[in-house]
Formats: sequence, structure tokens, C-alpha cells
Amino acid sequence: MAKTKEKPSSLGVSPTAPVAHGVGRRKKTVARVWLRKGNGKMTVNGRDYTEYFDTPFVRLNAMTTFRVCEQAKNYDVEVNICGGGISAQSDAVKLGVARALVSIDEQLKPELRQNGLLTVDSRVKERKKYGQRGARRKFQFVKR
Repeated sequence: MAKTKEKPSSLGVSPTAPVAHGVGRRKKTVARVWLRKGNGKMTVNGRDYTEYFDTPFVRLNAMTTFRVCEQAKNYDVEVNICGGGISAQSDAVKLGVARALVSIDEQLKPELRQNGLLTVDSRVKERKKYGQRGARRKFQFVKR
């Protein structure tokens, strides 16, 4: 017995429902980003982004997508971040917002790509090797 589902448009979707979703990663950080119709407000882990990102450089880095893309100012951004440091978190937010915008409008892709907002920085910490003090650092050599 198969049940028929109603279309989402007939269910009366709320105006505050997320329009798009994007995930940004950098080092150990994962940023899950949701876009809603609004006026360009960003909240990170339930706090305003200026309160969460404490240094001016990191704030500018997180809001790069809004400076580059005029269409981004029509959306409110809600971000959930876990892991990593503040700088890696701001890079993850930048990538997540850019990916969410591309999922809304595919024509933004060339502009975002040209400004390096869709390029993933895949560098991660190198692992420690056995027989050494760290990833590259060796134990002190004693000749005699």
C-alpha cells in the first residue's frame, strides 16, 4: 500500500526555511552553512559573527563571499562550526557560503571561482612518524 505525499509547495513552507545548504572544510574544521532569505546577517554557533570571530582579519576572511558577490547580501547565513582553530574556521565558512550560493544560482560559479572562493585548501597537518620526534623532527644525534 503506497501512500501519496503532498508537494512541499502545498504544505505551506515557512519563509524562514533554509533556501540552500553548503559544507566547507579546512584542516580539522567542518562548517555547515544554511542560507535563508534575509538581509545579510551571519550567525555562527548561535552568536553574531563579530562576536564569534574576534580579530578583524578573520572577520574579513569569513565575509569575503559577501564582499565579492552582491547577491549574497539577500540571504541570512546560519553556520554551525566544529573543530579546528579560528583561522581555519573562517576559511571553512567562506567555502561553505560560496558552495551554498552556487547551489542556489549556478551562474555565480565563474565569479566565485575567479576570486578563489570555490577552491578547497586541502593542506592538513602531517602525521608523526615512528622513530622520530614529530612529522619531520628527528631525535638528537649523539656521535659518542
